[in-house]
Amino acid sequence: MNRYDKHKPKRRFRKILAFLFLLLIAFVGYIFYQYNLGLNSAEEEVALKPIEKKVTEEFNGADIKNTLGKVNVLLLGVDSRGEDQSRTDTIMIAQFDPKEQTAKLVSLMRDIYVEIPEYQSYKINTAYFLGGPELLRKTIKHNFDIDIHYYALIDFQGFEKVIDTLAPNGIEMDVEKKMSKNIDVVLEPGLQMLNGAELLGYARFRADAEADFGRVKRQQKVVNALKDEVISVSGIPRLPKLVGTIQPYLETNLAGFEMMGVLKDLILGTPDEIQTLRIPVDDSFTDASYPHAGAVLDINMEVNKQAINEFLNNPNNLLQDETADSELSE
Repeated sequence: MNRYDKHKPKRRFRKILAFLFLLLIAFVGYIFYQYNLGLNSAEEEVALKPIEKKVTEEFNGADIKNTLGKVNVLLLGVDSRGEDQSRTDTIMIAQFDPKEQTAKLVSLMRDIYVEIPEYQSYKINTAYFLGGPELLRKTIKHNFDIDIHYYALIDFQGFEKVIDTLAPNGIEMDVEKKMSKNIDVVLEPGLQMLNGAELLGYARFRADAEADFGRVKRQQKVVNALKDEVISVSGIPRLPKLVGTIQPYLETNLAGFEMMGVLKDLILGTPDEIQTLRIPVDDSFTDASYPHAGAVLDINMEVNKQAINEFLNNPNNLLQDETADSELSE
């Protein structure tokens, strides 16, 4: 064997290593470019349509010791309409368990009558109005004994932009009926692709007999559809741009790298579907009205607290999508 043949494997290895290094640089460059593309585009949009953000008490959820390894994120949707203070239109608790590779979603109906720490009892969405995400976190802990580690709040005008970035051709959704009242769009029934404004309208519609109960069901349906789009072949390359796009519209205590880490875990440990639970559960509430709070849902707190505990902490729970199952049987 001559000297050239002796060093040939080393030269080949160095070429492969150099190629992989260039590929890594190109990949990082692509992520950086897409992230900034989304960020710049969103910042230009925000400059045209400024978003009012609350200055609130610091969110202390990240200081809670997480002994179970499950991450609980408070997801909030707010329609501020330019006010300095606003109530949350959507309140959800998303839980991801990287060990069990499960994702769960608890929807808390906004009219639930609860005790708000340091205030009198009100609807649960009033907690955000009075003290922002931190007071809402304390309220959820006080009433349902759930530890919240992070929160993410998005204004609805940003939701449209995010959807159009993630899925330029729209998100496939089966619209059950004609919808138009108070949602700024007109939706016809049937399977179709919905853009950001249309998907937001679908998730917010409540002008029918189901009212807020139907809206919560549709919101959970939308979350599952978005999960499928994020982890799709076409969705994954858009993630850097998506993170850049969402930042100006998002109020959160999740740092950018933590957000990317959650997305990474979701992609690598993709559950077949996000399990869902609506609170209050069936047959655990009555309609009521109080002079200071208006029409509310007066719930059996112990029954609902137990339902949440079993749903989030029991891997073999049978509460998955119980509301949808019961409605199909009616």
